[in-house]
Amino acid sequence: MANYIQEIRALVGHKPIILNTAAGILVDTQQRVLLNLRTDTHNWSLPGGYLEYGETYAEACIREYQEDSGLKVKISAPIGIFDRGETAYPNGDVAQTITQLFLVQAIGGQILNQATDETLKLDYFDFKQLPPLLNQQTADLIEAGHQFITKA
Repeated sequence: MANYIQEIRALVGHKPIILNTAAGILVDTQQRVLLNLRTDTHNWSLPGGYLEYGETYAEACIREYQEDSGLKVKISAPIGIFDRGETAYPNGDVAQTITQLFLVQAIGGQILNQATDETLKLDYFDFKQLPPLLNQQTADLIEAGHQFITKA
């Protein structure tokens, strides 16, 4: 079922809803994390997004990562599920997101070099010098990913 979120929003409007999301954390050789600058909120997040109806978290992570970054990835490991976090979007939509975070590895594609409908740009950041993030859940995801990577 394509455009599942749009169909749900057509039924409920801006009413707060619970949505499932998947995100991936990818680090470069300098141990910096790849983030995307979002078109909707103009702040940074991990590549990822909402599950479409019938998708698994892993399938959504792989699809969304390529859409948001241009990179084809494979799942290296699940990191955890994060269920605290609410996002209020500029269009008035509000959602509590339940996010499955994965460690991912690039296996193809190229980082986008132009803006898309969801990503303005991409960049790698040091874990200790992050730009303005989407919300607290994004900060929690990045911190958990950093802890997972440093313990590996």
